[in-house]
Amino acid sequence: MIDVEKPVWLLDVDGVLNTVRPGWGGPPRRAQVWSGQDSTSYVLRWAPALMDRIRALAAEKVEIRWCTTWCPEADTLERLWRLPELGRALHADPMPRGSDCWPLKQQAARAVLVEERRRLIWTDDDALPPPGPRRDKLTGRGRALLIAPKPLRGLQPEDLNLIEKFAEGRRLPTHRVAGRHRHTAD
Repeated sequence: MIDVEKPVWLLDVDGVLNTVRPGWGGPPRRAQVWSGQDSTSYVLRWAPALMDRIRALAAEKVEIRWCTTWCPEADTLERLWRLPELGRALHADPMPRGSDCWPLKQQAARAVLVEERRRLIWTDDDALPPPGPRRDKLTGRGRALLIAPKPLRGLQPEDLNLIEKFAEGRRLPTHRVAGRHRHTAD
């Protein structure tokens, strides 16, 4: 059963969890992961402490859904990072790559807010709408928290602190979004 009081967290992977220099006060972990979709293997790097925080939030405060081109193979990531089975926000086959996937991600965000009438947390390093009307539609009335981490660093402790506060229902300056923003069409 879905707890409608919990916000939905749309979680990207590359540039958000998988980063070159994740930090978090310790050395990153790394693993080579095979992608059957791409017929190649990728080296993933992440901060173990970040995964600990995500597991704790998923257990009590948020409903996490993968919102990434990794969705078709997210079970591999769940095993690697010892995460529970999470929902998938994207179901395209084949899954578009790069900026071709941004409209699907934006549609998933709107669905959470409009169709499900749930609060939204969206972490993505490059698919978030830039400042302006599109972003204002998502963040209006304080129902959405958007975080665009620096792709080389990914989510940082202060980002997880904001997510936790938002999940607890605290009002935050949701109009402030860090990171890069690119223009995308609806």
